[in-house]
Amino acid sequence: MSEESEDQTLICVPGQILCAASEFTVAGQGTYEKLGYIHATLAGIVQMKKREKNTFISVVSFGGGATVPVIGDIVTARIMAVQNRMARCRILCIGKTALNRTLRGIIRKEDVRATEVDRVEMHKCFRPGDIILARVLHQIELNVFHLSTADNELGVVVAISPSSRATWGADPIPMVPICWTEVQCPVTLVKEPRKVAKVVPEKGESLKKSLALF
Repeated sequence: MSEESEDQTLICVPGQILCAASEFTVAGQGTYEKLGYIHATLAGIVQMKKREKNTFISVVSFGGGATVPVIGDIVTARIMAVQNRMARCRILCIGKTALNRTLRGIIRKEDVRATEVDRVEMHKCFRPGDIILARVLHQIELNVFHLSTADNELGVVVAISPSSRATWGADPIPMVPICWTEVQCPVTLVKEPRKVAKVVPEKGESLKKSLALF
């Protein structure tokens, strides 16, 4: 994009390269940086805003603004798969806004908690089906975000008992946190390790609705 194009309406599609990234050219809302270039995350109108020496590139949706997480946003997600060095999840909500599109997240081993990072075991922090709260660190590529649960208030907020996970069609039985590293089934008393979120009461009330996501 040249300086002349600031007076023109530039339209883009998801994944399109908008310009080269540099020290003073920054990816803003609706964009992400990959391999030295800034790409669009959605279809819309490209905007360039200058602040001192920096130029911020962003994309505004034709519909008046798509719901796309930005750095620092708190998202609700469901764990889909757990590997030795990372967990993969599907982002369900950004703040209190439910999504109607598929966004994916990745939590790396070093971003699970703030202390004793070298002792983190992913299968002791998350299980497939868990509902978590996480913070957006940055966008990796189109529709894929790097997440963190390192803060105390982030981590697993809803874990389902293994007894209900093992029975197809059974009503989900939420497990109860008994400490910040363990949850327990109220029916079978089975315990499982987790990276439990320290949910404040206000959030806790709204997160009761998370069972509806199963």
